Amino acid sequence: MNTDTPIIIPSYEPDGRLLALLHQLLQAGFSTIIIVDDGSGDSYHGIFAEAERLIQPTGVLLSYPENQGKGYALKTAFRYVLEQMPDAAGVITADSDGQHTAECIGKVREGLLQNPGSLILGVRAFDGEGIPWKSRFGNKLTRKVMKYVSGIDVSDTQTGLRGIPTAFLADCLAIRQNRFEYEMEMLLLTTEKNIPITEVPIATIYDSAENHQTHFNPFVDSVRIYGVLGRKFLAFIFSSLSSSLIDLAFFTLFCHFLKAGHPEGYIILSTAFARIISCTYNFAVNYKTVFKSSGDIASSAAKYVLLAVVQMSCSALLVNGGSLLLPKVPETVIKIIVDTLLFFASYKIQQKFVFRGKKKTA
Repeated sequence: MNTDTPIIIPSYEPDGRLLALLHQLLQAGFSTIIIVDDGSGDSYHGIFAEAERLIQPTGVLLSYPENQGKGYALKTAFRYVLEQMPDAAGVITADSDGQHTAECIGKVREGLLQNPGSLILGVRAFDGEGIPWKSRFGNKLTRKVMKYVSGIDVSDTQTGLRGIPTAFLADCLAIRQNRFEYEMEMLLLTTEKNIPITEVPIATIYDSAENHQTHFNPFVDSVRIYGVLGRKFLAFIFSSLSSSLIDLAFFTLFCHFLKAGHPEGYIILSTAFARIISCTYNFAVNYKTVFKSSGDIASSAAKYVLLAVVQMSCSALLVNGGSLLLPKVPETVIKIIVDTLLFFASYKIQQKFVFRGKKKTA
């Protein structure tokens, strides 16, 4: 197996930390280094010129005139690797702001070589002393949201130190986002492409004492990142709401045509026919669009039907029980509460059980 793993360092308006990292990497024996100048401007020409001098002759500096975002910079390097080094085992991405050391990068590289089909994450520990409370809280919140929305449970969702197999690079190039949310999209893409995730512990480095300025905008970039997660759940909500509208529309239509011929049973027939159509639509949308399942469609359909029956039965039993326990509360209010809870439970069941694809092993 080819063990060549170029180190990719996207950089925007860097300081001396970039050059310090390059010295570390070269001393550690890393020779193929790709630096991407993400439109930093003329003021940073000197730093990039020195960086290019250090990494020659085996390294390369890629650049473009205007800032496009970290995701765009990574894709620029991925494209270069696929064109110039297609036989590489993979790439290692690292940040230039002092958070990643040559030792940590080496650990991730070793993890990639040992698990050639996996996405390797260099994960930081957020429960030690000296960790800013905002970073600790933000990581825990994002982990919980990501686990619920996507089923992915990782220790560090925003780590920039990653080992990416070459076979996964083309898929990563197809991601439309170009800024900090790009790395979140990459994690979500692993479920669609059945790429295992392997975690490698790395040092947690914060240099707030030096008043290091980050280009991460806490509000704008956080909105973008959570927007990536929210989009998947919103697709599930749209699927459910549109299914309800289809169910209602066909129920009304069938009632109109069946009432005259089947005056005693037209409501039951209309309900059954409308529900079959709406459930078929809902299953197709969830299978193809919401969860993007790679599992067997017949097996998923059988599980979906089972879930629908169980969910309907639970709704009836819980609403009935709630009405008995709380006789003064209108049945409609109880049903809204019960069906809302079942809605959130149904999302997780469909994600983990109904539409779960065939998973590769690391």
